[in-house]
Amino acid sequence: MTYQSSLFEYEEDLSTLSDAQREVYEAVVQDGYGMREYARKTGRSAGTVGNLLRRACRRLDGGEAA
Repeated sequence: MTYQSSLFEYEEDLSTLSDAQREVYEAVVQDGYGMREYARKTGRSAGTVGNLLRRACRRLDGGEAA
């Protein structure tokens, strides 16, 4: 029996993110919230949510140290 993984089974390793970065990344990228929508839901400014998401993406791409 041959097992072939698919892209849908792949989960990113989010362990390098801060709690705030992980929370925003999961909500916006994985769960589909809009940044402004998520900002309103959490009481953060849209700029803060955008910055957290940007930093999370950079860190996951290997461009930002912990």
